[in-house]
Amino acid sequence: MRHEQTGFPGKAISGGFHYSAPEQSKTPGNMATAALRMLVTEMMRAIGNPPVPVVLWNGLEISSNDGNAVARLLIRDRGALMKLVSDPELYFGELYSAQRVEVQGNLLEFLDAVYRVWPQHRQSTTEKNLLSPLFDSRRNSLSGARRNIHHHYDIGNDFYQLWLDERMVYTCAYFPDPDASLEVAQLAKMDHVCRKLRLQPGEAVVEAGCGWGALALHMAKYYGVSVTAYNISGEQVAYARQRARAEGLDGKVEYIEDDFRNMRGKFDAFVSVGMLEHVGTEHYLELGQIIDYSLNGNGRGLIHSIGLNFPRHMDTWTERHIFPGACPPSLAQMMAIFEPHDFSVLDVENLRLHYARTLEHWLHRFEENIERVTEMFDQEFVRAWRLYLAGSLTAFKTGGMQLFQVTFARAGQNQIPWTRQYLYEPHGITSGEHHGKL
Repeated sequence: MRHEQTGFPGKAISGGFHYSAPEQSKTPGNMATAALRMLVTEMMRAIGNPPVPVVLWNGLEISSNDGNAVARLLIRDRGALMKLVSDPELYFGELYSAQRVEVQGNLLEFLDAVYRVWPQHRQSTTEKNLLSPLFDSRRNSLSGARRNIHHHYDIGNDFYQLWLDERMVYTCAYFPDPDASLEVAQLAKMDHVCRKLRLQPGEAVVEAGCGWGALALHMAKYYGVSVTAYNISGEQVAYARQRARAEGLDGKVEYIEDDFRNMRGKFDAFVSVGMLEHVGTEHYLELGQIIDYSLNGNGRGLIHSIGLNFPRHMDTWTERHIFPGACPPSLAQMMAIFEPHDFSVLDVENLRLHYARTLEHWLHRFEENIERVTEMFDQEFVRAWRLYLAGSLTAFKTGGMQLFQVTFARAGQNQIPWTRQYLYEPHGITSGEHHGKL
């Protein structure tokens, strides 16, 4: 998913705080209260002073001066406060999941208020060079990547079926109309991808990271191509193969349970939707080499990925508990895939608001099935995933996260549409019945 960030991006602002209790003499109790106030005040300043009053376990309330509070943050014990002070990015998620901190009010409004003021710090070159081997190469090695994907995607198809669309598409949808259903929007996304690739009957396509197989089946069924799809999630591959057999497409689509680094063969088109986030920027040169080797002389490709406005690591809580190994790139970082092999970037589209809308649908369906999710896992899991989905929605809405679709082709390949009109007209062998559903 996947998926994407639950840290609190934004820019810092200044502001003061007032307290609900009057000043008292310097008795031990009042000195302890003053120390708590100081800790909370410094913590809130560090995260940009969002309009969120903080309520402590002893009833002490510390609130901002602007009077525009959207929710309150209840901290249930002293240990929780100490953790928040030491590392709010990591510990807020852990403490919220464990119910040691509580948002009193609307969670989305709370996150929006915090994300819009949380300071984002650009990494220095020195910091990036020091941390990249630790946070990137090691965790997305052949063995590390398989372990990371298993952590997120192999927790049970039954869980994802509760809140994804009927085709199990776990990537950003494309809403031709903001009020379109999730099912319509996911079909539209797959058509959007296929049209950008200008697929023609009889062509061969390779897909890196195929999820539960929906795009590969769509390309084969409606655009008449053969597809070889790679994925290292055992549960996803098993589900995809079953669907291909049920739809009579197992002769047109081959699902291979293996890493993209082991791709073999020559193809007319390369496509990757929602996989680049798991590759790691230190492996982009290797990915470019594999794409270069896999595409024929007139080959072209599309990469669809969560992204960032500038390079930084995924927030600590999401990386540790939800998406280990996740590393969304900036556009500049993505160029490391294309430049060494003289690929020409043809088009870049940012669909971040479409991802925010997609996440609205996912979160709503997740909440509708909350009792079932609790039965399958536990309350801590429920709260962690609620925060993950809500935080991701807010990150795309506030601009902390992006969704890039980048199309590319070999240099000198001039079979390029003159305008973008081709994106909005039926292509391939898509049936009128299918387009009628859109």
